[in-house]
Amino acid sequence: QGPLVESGGGSVQAGGSLRLSCVPTGWIWMAWFRQVPGKDREGVAALRSDGKTTYADFVEGRFTISKDRVKNTLYLEMNDLKPEDTAMYYCAADLRSTSRVLASAPWNYWGQGTQVTVSS
Repeated sequence: QGPLVESGGGSVQAGGSLRLSCVPTGWIWMAWFRQVPGKDREGVAALRSDGKTTYADFVEGRFTISKDRVKNTLYLEMNDLKPEDTAMYYCAADLRSTSRVLASAPWNYWGQGTQVTVSS
């Protein structure tokens, strides 16, 4: 499948939007996580190949995870960004256990991350 590569991060003001991308796709489960220095990596959203999605509570309807099969790309559309969304965002693939989809431990593959910075 090749290594996971994220893109699309950047700096925006609060209330702004960003769309993160991750290639390649091809696993049954893929997800987005985020991490700030000194804190554990936390799950943001996960997507199963049949379209089932799982979101963290803090997303509150602001983010959408999706996949373009033709472009072989996973997306995270983020709207109404808040300063607390500032973090390094990581793409993950290949879930070993579905009991804790938004926990980081069960995922086998990770990208290098893309930084998202939201200013107030």
